[in-house]
Amino acid sequence: MPLYVYAITGKDHPRHPDGLSGVGAHPAPVRTVTAGPLSALVSDVAEEIRPKRRDLQIHQHVQEHFMAGAVILPLQFGYVASDEDSVRQALEDNTDSYLDALKRLDGCAEYHVRASQQDEEGLLREVLEDSAEARELNDRIRGGDPDPHLPLALGELVAHDVQERQEALAAGLAQALSAYAREHVLHPPAGADFLNLSLLIAHEKKDDFLTAQQGLTDQIEDGVDVRVTGPLPPYSFV
Repeated sequence: MPLYVYAITGKDHPRHPDGLSGVGAHPAPVRTVTAGPLSALVSDVAEEIRPKRRDLQIHQHVQEHFMAGAVILPLQFGYVASDEDSVRQALEDNTDSYLDALKRLDGCAEYHVRASQQDEEGLLREVLEDSAEARELNDRIRGGDPDPHLPLALGELVAHDVQERQEALAAGLAQALSAYAREHVLHPPAGADFLNLSLLIAHEKKDDFLTAQQGLTDQIEDGVDVRVTGPLPPYSFV
């Protein structure tokens, strides 16, 4: 029977799946499949698993349950193995790399830091105050200059200035916060975000990291929204 796989752990992980139900329309109990020094956290599934809210929450809950006890290697949502033998084979074929990853991630959790510009009008005012060229273009437009290229020129100038400011702020935040991390990964920003940073933070560094993040956030001008999510399974570092 196909198995949904949540994570990989050491076989002596202190937490057990007793009472946990898995994903799917007919949830089966979460259990372990063991090979050598490793175990996979799995549950039986009888249908294709789609990213429905309930199943996404169960996937996360199972991982967080085990993560609270000891290090895990989390799998992304939706991984299904054909049967127990294929799971055992994967554990056996990759024993050394999985053990190395468990050792590297031991005692850590992932935190996400995202930043976006909330007050675009305020940022535009700052650009006009700081850039003589932008002020001149804006004054000409407001004064009725008929040149049709002026709005485009002003828009390009402002967009370039905004991008430079956001890139500088993102680089500064990433440099300062990564000092508290064992590892960090910069992801491409999405949507309105100009920073999308994942950090692998040791548990004993968590308070220092969060204090530093709050201090940096307090120093940033109004209109920038900095959001921190965690602790999370270390997806970005597996």
